[in-house]
Amino acid sequence: MMSITKFLNTSLRLKVNEEKSAVDQPWERKFLSFTFTSHERPLRRIALAALLRMKDKIRKLTNRKRGNTLEQIVKQLSSYLHGWIGYFGYCQTPRVLRKLEGWIRRKLRCLVWLRWKSGKTRYNRLRALGMSPHQVRDGAGNGAHGPWRMSKSPTLGYALSVAYFEQLGLPKLQCFDTA
Repeated sequence: MMSITKFLNTSLRLKVNEEKSAVDQPWERKFLSFTFTSHERPLRRIALAALLRMKDKIRKLTNRKRGNTLEQIVKQLSSYLHGWIGYFGYCQTPRVLRKLEGWIRRKLRCLVWLRWKSGKTRYNRLRALGMSPHQVRDGAGNGAHGPWRMSKSPTLGYALSVAYFEQLGLPKLQCFDTA
């Protein structure tokens, strides 16, 4: 490290940032918000700090106190996610992106459930989304469970499906390069 730093400083006249520079295994360091797995053939993955920043941003965009409609929220999410996918879509760990997709949809379902405050409203909205009265009765009147738990229920998963959110314009998070 010392000899490389000296070469960069004297010969190339470049300043080396001591905090960011290190000699280490690739899976121990992050580089431009990516890290690598420690497999025989390393895979590019998203750094934990970048995932946490993304989740914080999603939490802010899906905050129920913002007063936006679901369509407006999905439009803002879509704008943010397109940029995020443009940069991080080239990771080689698709399972992480699938889990993030599911988490984002669950956040949106939770938001919708909270906004449909009463059992009557929930019943009517679920019926309007094409669910049978029997399916709706199982989900709409269930006020004993919190909104986060209800957002994972089969009733909301069926009514507010992946196709429903795609129709609103929510992009899929996918790996473009898995090799």
